[in-house]
Amino acid sequence: MPRNLILTRDCSGIHTRIECEIRPLAGDRGLWTLICAAGMNDAQPTTIKAQGPFHGPCVAEGLLLAITRSLALQGYAQTEGPAIWRLHIQAELRRLNSERCCHPGDFQFRPES
Repeated sequence: MPRNLILTRDCSGIHTRIECEIRPLAGDRGLWTLICAAGMNDAQPTTIKAQGPFHGPCVAEGLLLAITRSLALQGYAQTEGPAIWRLHIQAELRRLNSERCCHPGDFQFRPES
């Protein structure tokens, strides 16, 4: 199973697109996330969602496979070609990593305890 996937659907002249990527989270803890961006083809994504964290890429790949199968039933097909929303997905990954990041200066020192 690939770690990135592009799915498209043409329904009554409306071209929709979903791009999904499985990426490791920062921190070297073996945690991974699945990030999907969706919207109209040739436009900015209207939705970006993340699932996880998952312990290892195989768990995330299993979820991506299940999502792919479900979307295939709705008329989506895998498409080859460049990912056009990679920067949006990268920005979401940075946001997730910043939320999870430890801030070593964020503590209160209480010597009396």
